Amino acid sequence: MKHRPPWLVTDADSFQALIVHLRSQPRIAVDTEADSLYSYYEKVCLMQFSIPDHDFILDTLSFKNIEQLGEIFANPHIEKVFHACEYDVLSLKRDYNFRFENLFDTMVAARILGWKHVGLGSILEEKFGVKLDKRFQRADWGKRPLAPELIEYARDDTHSLLRLHDLEVAELAKAHRLAEARADFDRLAQVSWSEREFDPDRYRTLEGAKELDPVSLGALRELYALREELARKQDRPPFKIMSNLALLRIARTQPRTLAELSALPGIGEWFVRRHGREALRAVERGRARPQVRLPKAPRGDSALPDNASRERYARLKEWRKARAESRGVESDVIMSNDALIQVARTHPKSQQELEGISELGEWKAREYGPDLLRVLNES
Repeated sequence: MKHRPPWLVTDADSFQALIVHLRSQPRIAVDTEADSLYSYYEKVCLMQFSIPDHDFILDTLSFKNIEQLGEIFANPHIEKVFHACEYDVLSLKRDYNFRFENLFDTMVAARILGWKHVGLGSILEEKFGVKLDKRFQRADWGKRPLAPELIEYARDDTHSLLRLHDLEVAELAKAHRLAEARADFDRLAQVSWSEREFDPDRYRTLEGAKELDPVSLGALRELYALREELARKQDRPPFKIMSNLALLRIARTQPRTLAELSALPGIGEWFVRRHGREALRAVERGRARPQVRLPKAPRGDSALPDNASRERYARLKEWRKARAESRGVESDVIMSNDALIQVARTHPKSQQELEGISELGEWKAREYGPDLLRVLNES
């Protein structure tokens, strides 16, 4: 189905017109596009808004200041409808320090309803017969000018969200799940951005790392750290510097010369020319300091101090699994792992103590409080 072209917002006048339109609405659909596949320091490159009669594409890279949008996002009288909003909210907090009130997340609503499909494309096709073009999921949104087909692609991510919102509100009300959904939306509005921290031990997760000998493992450790350093300096994603497969090949073969490095499959001439000697030095550091065993991955219950709390956590997980199966939803719809861990760790003895656990939230504490207290008191 053809829609009228979206309004492109690239200058002060069109931005003010956008603000006027958004301020007049009871609800707006929102999405963002970022350049995470092309930059180490990712940023919001585009924002999409839809209201019943218009779609807007805001080129955020054309503006130094879009703080007026902060008034829209913080306005409790304007509902902001996203699909899978956590990343968008975090990105907007990171780049603009926006505050959020009155969110609606169509993916969270679909999960609470136990829908089989929760991806936007699958939902729209199943519910409305609308098929989204997903050819540009890996597009470089930081590149200008934007091709017309990218603008159309971006608009489609919000064009049908308000229609989906109305369907889900009706379904949630019918299932008596609106309060549950609102509690989850309120939690999402409060998520906070924290700077990404590099974990130097995460090389342990690379496929094939477990099969390496200690010297090769030491080389992999050093190469993994080198790749991160180069990515940060060049503002490129690590995988654009060197693939995981290339890291494993270098670590396994341990080349000693640029010619040996260049002969490896998947090692581009660009990398050898610019960073080949650094890679060889990393391999040498690995030889000098072999990694005898892989670093241990942190356990999901690592915050639990003793066996008693771990036993409570195991019982709580069993309860959550059974509750989720009875509703036909995923386990984390009932309660997150973080919430379960905090309940197991603090071992609340009363409803009041349960309601004081921030990871749990007031709604879930009230809804599941009697069950949680019963499970905690089982011997």
